[in-house]
Amino acid sequence: MKPIYYTMFFLASVLISCKSEIKKSPSIISETEENIIEVIVSPVSGNSSLPRLISSGDKLFMSWVEKTDTLVTLKYAFFKDNTWNEPEEIISGTDWFVNWADYPAIAENNGNILTSLLQKSASGTYTYDVKLNLFSKEKGSWKNNFILNLDDTQSEHGFVSMLPYKDDSFFVTWLDGRNTVNVDRKKNQMTLRGAVVTSEGAIIQDTQLDERVCDCCQTSATMTPNGPVVVYRNRSQDEIRDIDIVRWENGSWTAPITIVADNWYLPGCPVNGPAIDAFGENLAVAWYTAADDNSRVIISFSEDSGKTFGLPFRLDHGDALGRVDLAMLDSESAVVSWLEPSGEDTLIQLIKIQSNGTKTEPITISKTSAERSSGFPQLEILGDRIYIAWTSLEDDNPAIKVVSVLKESL
Repeated sequence: MKPIYYTMFFLASVLISCKSEIKKSPSIISETEENIIEVIVSPVSGNSSLPRLISSGDKLFMSWVEKTDTLVTLKYAFFKDNTWNEPEEIISGTDWFVNWADYPAIAENNGNILTSLLQKSASGTYTYDVKLNLFSKEKGSWKNNFILNLDDTQSEHGFVSMLPYKDDSFFVTWLDGRNTVNVDRKKNQMTLRGAVVTSEGAIIQDTQLDERVCDCCQTSATMTPNGPVVVYRNRSQDEIRDIDIVRWENGSWTAPITIVADNWYLPGCPVNGPAIDAFGENLAVAWYTAADDNSRVIISFSEDSGKTFGLPFRLDHGDALGRVDLAMLDSESAVVSWLEPSGEDTLIQLIKIQSNGTKTEPITISKTSAERSSGFPQLEILGDRIYIAWTSLEDDNPAIKVVSVLKESL
């Protein structure tokens, strides 16, 4: 989010070259790919961006923002039986922090719906809070605009992930900047926190999960039989920014461990977080790294709820831009999406990979833009299909597009 981060991310994306021999990715969508990609009519209209997809098992939920002059509106809709319901406005405001990489989250639990947004708390560029909106199925109404971070500091908070949890509640994790103000400079670090949001909207079990993390990479979380796990980009004292995991186990949070030691040295945030999903005790985590001047997308699998991970496998053709998302198909395979350049184009790629490293050839979902405003494509599974949503910048008019791919076609 901060200027130095954008500069370093641009350099990493543009100047880094792969050391290993790689295959060129296709520059256009092939006829075969066109035949297996189904365009879904979007429920969104107007100047829209920042889609977030989640699957509840029988429905696909999508939230997004629409802008009219200085007014920003958060909306959502759900997709069932090949049809979107009428979009619903959740809340709107003129004092939000709207950011290409830090987009609203959404989760559903037995008819209860939780969403997030970022609202300015002071005049500083990076002073904002996470505000939540909770729909109660029992009451049939929304509790709007209540605060997640209870620290009462004018600092940076965001990059929210949320999951349905027990007793109709939600687990929420986020990056928290409360230690970046009014403290000793040595302790001036972004932290990772987690909490539970009850079905009544109370914030409980608020806990620090890591005391020093990368400032503006997305978090990702999933649920295992033991409880929630969170993956995120850590930040060592030596500015190594690899992907770590923390797990809820036996009534407490484990210490952070690094999934794979990429040893990526970077004195600035790459704005490129990981993605995780679970199928029982089996996990898959995908992420972007540019360690050793080798820009790539990596995946690793776990068979024990994230205690240990297997060998990492590379997914991209070369010089990947990252912006990954991931979903488990079954206990031994996953699908992953990411952005990758091809000549003057930028492509949304999709691949299926098994835990032993066997993978399909990537298919190109669509051309897109490498601009920040194109955001992070979203991937979810509903029934026998994989759904992908992203912000299209065609004709300089941001609009959300949605497609699906039959799982069996990969």
